[in-house]
Amino acid sequence: MIQIPCLDEAETLGQTLSELPRQVEGFSEVLWLVIDDGSTDGTVDVAWTHGADAVVSLTQNKGLAVAFASGLDAALRMGADVVVNTDGDNQYNAGDISRLVSPIVAGRADLVIGSRDIRNHPEFSPLKKRLQRLGSWTVRQASGTDVADVTSGFRAYSREAALAANVVSRFTYTLETVIQAGKSDLAITDVDVRVNPTSRPSRLFKSKRQYVRRAAGTIARVYAMHEPLRVFAVPAALFAAVGVFLFGRFGWFWVTSGGSGHVQSLIIGAVALLVAMQLVMLGVLADLLRANRVIAERTLRRVRAIELDVGTLKERAAETRRAAAEQPQPLDADI
Repeated sequence: MIQIPCLDEAETLGQTLSELPRQVEGFSEVLWLVIDDGSTDGTVDVAWTHGADAVVSLTQNKGLAVAFASGLDAALRMGADVVVNTDGDNQYNAGDISRLVSPIVAGRADLVIGSRDIRNHPEFSPLKKRLQRLGSWTVRQASGTDVADVTSGFRAYSREAALAANVVSRFTYTLETVIQAGKSDLAITDVDVRVNPTSRPSRLFKSKRQYVRRAAGTIARVYAMHEPLRVFAVPAALFAAVGVFLFGRFGWFWVTSGGSGHVQSLIIGAVALLVAMQLVMLGVLADLLRANRVIAERTLRRVRAIELDVGTLKERAAETRRAAAEQPQPLDADI
């Protein structure tokens, strides 16, 4: 399944669909799925006209992350073994889809990301190139992966990776899913892909400052979800160091001059140590919640798999009944 989340992409969607393949090595069938995120410009009509096999229409604009997750769910229900995600503005070269899915077909990866050549991208300004590289480095540190272009929306998910994907953010799925995959038992890799000339400015953010702010918030929140004890331990260690230093300072003056006039060091140090202890306790509680979240995610993955299997069995049973009804009935031997 090749899925395309769209918001008012009537002008570019036709070109995007016309370049998608209908045959990919390793697959018996390739289907196209368009997710309409509340478009008002005729995107759905363009999708049907240019050969989309299915269209998922959201009642209103709910954001790229929600549209992406809705597409994964629909693709799994339609029986997809691998889901390829691309953009409706024809940013990525559809000729690289075979290269994108090859690690999954070979059994070497569950999630494959198409990495653009950011350093030599002619349409990226020097500032954007630096921000892209900095952002990718930050996500690599947070996720423990080695993906060169974490913001790329050109990616392929195996069935197992699609079942495990849980998108919480409404802003973007790209950063969250990489961190999630890196912190789980999924194998993730990347391949080099080509890009087409830009057809329009990005609608995901209005300025680089807004994108950096929201992306940083997303990275921090998702990392805290997966490594809460470490997140709380760092500030706890800082406060503890301040408290110990101030207690030591008070002790020094107490020994040398009786501590007169330095009680404030004792008070502030005690407060700092108290804050450190509270942060440690919060970290332990957050880590226990993380353990419950992991169990819930595993349960949700199994429930999804069971729902899909039950749906497949029902469809097969219905097809069997229809086939039996269409077969001519044998004549009675006595007639």
